[in-house]
Amino acid sequence: MSAARTRTQRREPRRTCVGCREILSKRSLIRVVRSPEGIIRVDSTSKMAGRGAYLHDRRSCWEKALSGSLERALRVRLDEVARATLTEYMNELPDEQNG
Repeated sequence: MSAARTRTQRREPRRTCVGCREILSKRSLIRVVRSPEGIIRVDSTSKMAGRGAYLHDRRSCWEKALSGSLERALRVRLDEVARATLTEYMNELPDEQNG
């Protein structure tokens, strides 16, 4: 009976936002990846090869992450190009609403 239940009800993967440390479903977070070549980029498909880190779609989380936690999660130093690319992406995020 338990085997039938596991086939029909799969647990959704959960990840931690490196900005605020909140644990959410993987699908609700944005993945940033360091490719095997060392290129840092936003992974919109969540399937790119490489070391990944997850962030909310909130500017506050991105600001915290860019101040150091993202580098630790990806195990890399962000160069100016990668930092500029991620900052540009962050600036396109919608403003947070107080609620």
